[in-house]
Amino acid sequence: MDNLTASLILEAAAFLQGRIRRTPVEFSPDLSQRLGAPVWLKLESLQLTGSFKIRGALFRIARLTAGERRDGVITCSAGNHGKAVAYAAREAGVRATICVPRTVDRAKYTGMAAMGADVRVSEFDGYDDTQDWALQMAAEQGRTFLSAFDDYAIMAANGGTLAMEVLEEVPAARNFLVPVGGGGLSAGFAFWTKLQLRDATFIGCQHVLSPALRLSLDRGRAVTKLPAVETMAGGVEGGIGELTFSVLGPLADDVALVAEDEIVEGVRWMLEHHQYLIEPSAAVPIAACLAGKIEKLTEPAVLIISGRNVSAETVKKILCG
Repeated sequence: MDNLTASLILEAAAFLQGRIRRTPVEFSPDLSQRLGAPVWLKLESLQLTGSFKIRGALFRIARLTAGERRDGVITCSAGNHGKAVAYAAREAGVRATICVPRTVDRAKYTGMAAMGADVRVSEFDGYDDTQDWALQMAAEQGRTFLSAFDDYAIMAANGGTLAMEVLEEVPAARNFLVPVGGGGLSAGFAFWTKLQLRDATFIGCQHVLSPALRLSLDRGRAVTKLPAVETMAGGVEGGIGELTFSVLGPLADDVALVAEDEIVEGVRWMLEHHQYLIEPSAAVPIAACLAGKIEKLTEPAVLIISGRNVSAETVKKILCG
């Protein structure tokens, strides 16, 4: 498979039907007033395993060869992809080893281990160094490495199928705000959205200290590694994928960068205005709106709320300071 196609996204959607939840969209009066146009939240935080990542994990593991299934897989994750792979591997009877940074959120670690995965904690704070360690382990053991993002099947299922749902649920939407980490969600989402809507505007939302998409656009090449940064939003930390940037780069209309305190405020806002607890990575698009990083809109928008996996310890830091 050497590119992302509409047929691959349609295949992923057909496979996932009945295997995952159809998550709701919810109108946001406060954000609509702030941005001057109707704003909807796609609550993928209510998805199985607590994030959109289950889409890609189920679809990618289903595409393993007999030999790959026999040998098992190794992956790297900041948490949500690992939890999803643990779930999908257990369902498929595939052995899974998941490498995580030592800064992984405790709730995500516990969730992976509870599903029977072999969770290995690296000596590194950041995602990129941990992935190098996982890749070395996969090579030494002769096992398949499952990328959390830099894989066309992952892009098709994580982003493509989610975009399909959003366009069906909010057909008037023309602005789409999506958190960007490695790019698996955003690349697939932008691809399908731009394929269907010529006038769609895609805005990637990132941590200001780890702006891989912004840097990649500025340099004209994928910035695949960045220094680790201290953040509660581990899902948007680190570099972007070579493959994901090749898809996303030409489709991204803007990048909104937010700081840690703005992300924390986004989590608090979601609790206050919609009574949902979400993880910091999922609050990045909200933070962009609250902090004035998004200009006034003339057409409806959808924000992707990507996950809810956050530990009680992290929640205490967010709510109590």
